Amino acid sequence: MSVLSVRHLTTYSYKTPVRFGEHRIMFRPRDSYDQRLISSDLVIDPEPRRLRWLHDVFGNCVAIASFSKPAAQLRFDTRIVLDHTPLNTPDFSIEDFARTYPFTYGPDEMPDLARLIERQYLDPEHALDQWVRRFVHRGRETETAKLLMTMTYAIKESFTYSRRLEHGTQDPITTLTTRKGTCRDFAVLMIEAARALGLAARFVSGYLNVPSDAGDTSHKGGGNTHAWCQIYLPGAGWVEFDPTNGIVGNRDLIRVAVARDPRQAVPLSGTYFGDAAAFSGMTVSVDVREIAPFHPTLQDLDDAALGEGPHDRAVLA
Repeated sequence: MSVLSVRHLTTYSYKTPVRFGEHRIMFRPRDSYDQRLISSDLVIDPEPRRLRWLHDVFGNCVAIASFSKPAAQLRFDTRIVLDHTPLNTPDFSIEDFARTYPFTYGPDEMPDLARLIERQYLDPEHALDQWVRRFVHRGRETETAKLLMTMTYAIKESFTYSRRLEHGTQDPITTLTTRKGTCRDFAVLMIEAARALGLAARFVSGYLNVPSDAGDTSHKGGGNTHAWCQIYLPGAGWVEFDPTNGIVGNRDLIRVAVARDPRQAVPLSGTYFGDAAAFSGMTVSVDVREIAPFHPTLQDLDDAALGEGPHDRAVLA
């Protein structure tokens, strides 16, 4: 287990003061068995007139900020500390019936997974279908886990990561044709490929930890928000696949939001009122650091039994 800190800073700049509409913020990580939120602070300048919190249809934590004061700059500064338990080798405890592909989800799960199996993009030439079928053996069994791991590594090795400042994602056929894209493009490609095989898949937005001792080239997508995908495997549940970096499991991945479509997991969105030419730019920086490995003591275990623990203590100096 490690204790990680995240600072996510986004600044919008304008040539003249403008008025701001509502802004939707998805920066708060999801609590789970493999990542536990210790603290989360959000500072907004100018201070919003109202800040309200809600859970969306996927259970993601969303903040809605409303403003009354015009300003020439809008700044969102988030600082997060969390316990993170890396799973270097994912637990592929897949149910026997799903260990080999193809398989069918059970009747109890199928109604909830159906929308996550539906294809979202047109493929008139069946280019994506033909590409994904390369990972399925003909005439012999295909191990489900190996199929998905091979696809993850194939995208990492065969496609070129390229930052793109434009909002949104490109369609998977464009990514497949150009052989390049951003992390969100690669996530969408793998999601659509998995759905082409009849598997339930969803989009994940979050942060990437780039280990300081691994070198700057070890991971791609650091310094900004990151995106990958989850695929549902009976018995194993939702398993993380990061095709940008060839990561299987949650190692170095901090989940913030999950969604059926990338547009439902945009980290920050909003509007302003004023001259369109007033907008002069946006800067985003994400700094993820490992504070210290966390090794629970007997006192920690006693505190946990009393409902206390590391989240009640000052972790950062």
